[in-house]
Amino acid sequence: MQQRVGVLIAAGAMVAGAVTAAAPAAAARPTSAPPEPGIPATAPPGPATPAVMAPALGTPAAAAPPAWKACATTSYPRLQCAELSVPLDHDDPLGERITLALSRVPHTAKTFQGPLVVNPGGPGAGGRTMAGFVAASLPAKTAAQYDVIGFDPRGVGASKPALNCKPGYFAPVRPDSVPRDTRDERVNLARAASFARACGEKYGRLLPHISTTAAARDLDAIRQALGARQISYLGYSYGTYLGAVYARLFPDRVRRAVLDSVVDPRGVWYEANLAQDTAFDARHKAFAAWVARHDKAYKLGGDPAEVERRWYAMREALKRRPAGHTVGPAELEDTFLPGGYYNGYWPMLAEAFSAYANERDPAPLVAVYKALATRDASDENGYSVYAAVQCRDARWPKDWGTWYQDNWRTHAKAPFSTWNNAWYNAPCAFWPVEAASRIEVTNDALPPVLLFQATEDAATPFEGAVTARRELRGSRLVVEEDGGNHGVTLAGNACADGHLARYLDTGELPKDGGGQGQADAVCAARAEPEPAGTAARGSRAGTSVATLPATGGAALHGMLGHRG
Repeated sequence: MQQRVGVLIAAGAMVAGAVTAAAPAAAARPTSAPPEPGIPATAPPGPATPAVMAPALGTPAAAAPPAWKACATTSYPRLQCAELSVPLDHDDPLGERITLALSRVPHTAKTFQGPLVVNPGGPGAGGRTMAGFVAASLPAKTAAQYDVIGFDPRGVGASKPALNCKPGYFAPVRPDSVPRDTRDERVNLARAASFARACGEKYGRLLPHISTTAAARDLDAIRQALGARQISYLGYSYGTYLGAVYARLFPDRVRRAVLDSVVDPRGVWYEANLAQDTAFDARHKAFAAWVARHDKAYKLGGDPAEVERRWYAMREALKRRPAGHTVGPAELEDTFLPGGYYNGYWPMLAEAFSAYANERDPAPLVAVYKALATRDASDENGYSVYAAVQCRDARWPKDWGTWYQDNWRTHAKAPFSTWNNAWYNAPCAFWPVEAASRIEVTNDALPPVLLFQATEDAATPFEGAVTARRELRGSRLVVEEDGGNHGVTLAGNACADGHLARYLDTGELPKDGGGQGQADAVCAARAEPEPAGTAARGSRAGTSVATLPATGGAALHGMLGHRG
């Protein structure tokens, strides 16, 4: 399986998607890449980290305050929405403009602490509903002091224009993600190249301006439109990197900042994805161990290794005959990947696994795939922006030999989703817009930042928070010990939520635990889920997304999504 199949890509043929067979090439990366307009390349090391301000060409008229209108939902009856016009290119403020979709839950207390801008991550996740969730999930006294502001980043959701490079790109049944031979590799490479080519053909003028740096400058445009001298910020997952880049560009405009489930800023983005592969395999093993502990319920074996063996046997069976003509090996990985983000999905995944493995009943598996992994137009939009941001933000290897060697090396120890993730990101090997240089986020000009991180988080492994704790001077790190869910705060952990509320209320931080990446405060993880009731399993109703609670962990993880 892991024998070199020799599929390489000539650099000049990448955008066209040509694939040729050749001998293994040495690992190679672009030797240089231009920074985005107005942004310097990675800053040289040194003790001082002043703001990196981007010059503007011309002086646009001051932005009018947003015209807020009610856009209430059943869950968030006080939600308001507005639009904001911003430059497509912030270095050409008098040029073409695009529209950002905003949301707000206004403050109600006499004490007003300004805007709290929230972002759920991605990149590519919409953020308007997030304002309602955060305002409803914070203690009422805390939320009342802020205008909680959400926004769909450029290219996403209700912001205009919204990207959708290739509708139907994830339609089942896709090729097996693990390339067994030259043909498998060629097929997956051609798919990735076709996606990149479609993005370039449809959105060529936009792609140079879809990036984390552009989104950070949008964030400052939002601040200006709100008439605020400073903002407070709460970002999850990729939103932690967006917040760190914003703080690097505009440190004096940050009042308070909370970064939850922290991206490693050194790994953006190729290395970060390889680190994810190992971490998600560990979480899949944790799921198998949980299933084994509940063998009485699922009858998949009392040994985690046996549970894993049966899962990979199910994967092989689906390669031969996809469940319901819908779930093949790639879709199976898509279905179980959300369990690596949130263990609240484990019971429904285990039920579907048990039904297929023990009773040869594919219906529950297809149902869970449709609940957790099927892609609609909104998901296609999110993936298009995910690719546009990650491929533009930083350099990726242009020699497929590097990808091939790195992913087989990782797959050998972490087979669960390594190749699935490789193909998810492979359009960056063909991307029609040259990548910028990674932004250095080291910062000693910020007020203290509060970081949250679960020790076993797969999407943003623990080392990223350690790095951020070190690089953001004066920051504090609250660790959820033995926690594996992605997203710590506002998910039902009272200890973590207490730290969050005290910081937003008064700026109070945990005492310094000694630096060097050590935790400044520790919270115990929440208890693991229990299997669904016997009656529910017998009727195949079981646990479903619809039966999960609409608050806490289930609600948060529904917003954070399952990629990025």
